[in-house]
Order: sequence, then C-alpha cells, then structure tokens
Amino acid sequence: MVEIFDDIRKIYRFAYPSGELAEWVEFFSESSPRETFRHFGRQSFCVKMFPSWTPTVWVNLSAPYSLETEKGRHSIGRDTDILVVRDHTLSRMVLPVDRIFTVKFYPGSLDAIFGINQTSLLNQIASASHIFPETLLGRLKQEGSFEKKVAMLEQYLLAKLARQRPADHYLKYMRDSAELYVGSGWQYNTSEIAEKLFTHSKSINRYFHRVVGIPPKKYFSSLRARAALTQYLRNKSDFDPTRYGYYDMSHFYKEARQFCGQRMAGN
Repeated sequence: MVEIFDDIRKIYRFAYPSGELAEWVEFFSESSPRETFRHFGRQSFCVKMFPSWTPTVWVNLSAPYSLETEKGRHSIGRDTDILVVRDHTLSRMVLPVDRIFTVKFYPGSLDAIFGINQTSLLNQIASASHIFPETLLGRLKQEGSFEKKVAMLEQYLLAKLARQRPADHYLKYMRDSAELYVGSGWQYNTSEIAEKLFTHSKSINRYFHRVVGIPPKKYFSSLRARAALTQYLRNKSDFDPTRYGYYDMSHFYKEARQFCGQRMAGN
C-alpha cells in the first residue's frame, strides 16, 4: 500500500479541530480493527509514506508494530508512543488488530505550542513524551471513546497554546511564503516570493531552515507533488499539469517520480 495511490484513510476515523487550534493541528485520527478487517481481511500489509514535515504523534492502543526508515527497522512496543518528523520515506507494517491514535500537526506547530523546534527531531523516532506528559498518554490509552480522546487533547493543547509566547516572525514568513506559492498557481520561485514579502531570498531560505529544517524549494516541491498527484489519481483524463506549475506531463512525471520514488503509469 502506498499513501496517495491507495485509499489508506478508509480504515481511520477523523476529527478536525476548529477555532484557534485549526491553525496548528491538521487532524486527529484513530485506526479501526473492524474497518481494517472489512477492507483488507486478516492479512498484515505495509504502508509506504512519503516525506512530510508535519510532526505526527502515534499513540499505540493495541499491539506492537514495526517501522522501516532509511536507518533500518524499528520495533514499536505495545506501550510505546512516538513522535515522528519525516524527511524521507517511511513504511509502517499494519496489523489487522492495530489501533493507533494520531495527532498530526502543521510545520512549526511544535514551536508555537510547546516551544520545541521540530528541526531537532528530523528523521528520528522520538518518544511522544517530548510533548505530551506520560499521565496524559496514559489517560488517552484508558479512554475508549474517540470523541473523548479528541476533546481531552484539544483541552490540553489549547491550555499549552495560551501559555506559549506568540509565534515568531520565522514561522509567519514561512507560512506566508507557502500561501503565496500555492496562491500563485504553484508558479513563484523563492526570489519572487521574497520580493512579494519585501525581503531577500536568503532570508526566506533561513526562515525555512529555522522552522522546517529544509530549503523552501524542497518544501514547495513536496506541496506541489502531493496536490498534483492527488488530483491526477482522482481524474487522470482531466488532469492538466500546467495548473500546478508543470510545463507538461513529462515534467510532472519526472517530479512525481522524484517525490514518490516510483515510475508513474503512462511515463
């Protein structure tokens, strides 16, 4: 199974924060053994996930599982909860009995909510206790209701956010840059974005390295590839690569292959 290419989301329940948290948390989710069995039977399978700079917490509510990174295989115990910021492809072995509760943050959110720079966690399998106290993780494991887990975490995150300092200008420039890039129809380069924000391209590069840990060009390419691939797979016959800033289909195929590591059908 490969994210974007295969419908992995159908085995999860999702909840989306509103109000102040919507700026920092992308979603909450929880996998369902019943839905996993309904769609995939009793066979375990591997899910390949592409690079993403969205810090993600996985709270394990069931059995041990394994992750495969560029550094090798990692065994995640029954009682182990992890925090991942991936800069490379990551694969997870999914078991029919899996129940994993997920919190997915936007880039820079760890700094805004917890005062933790996510660049220090790139390509690590860190403990979720970096941001959530063990007592809170224990309460999440004991709570059976998905809705109550979400409410519990929202309350905790809002309290942390209220005590944290305002987001610094690095994060603001990074987000403004990303919005400009998407709003331009995926056309602007770093110099053009810097000009629109009345700063220098070197400054934009510094801001992205400070907040995300990578240069803006790499981040923008990932955003574009994800959006374009999603639309391409949804409706191949109507897909127009120029809407995403690609010159033609050959250009799209080339960058999609660089992003996902596999040749596209038709290329």
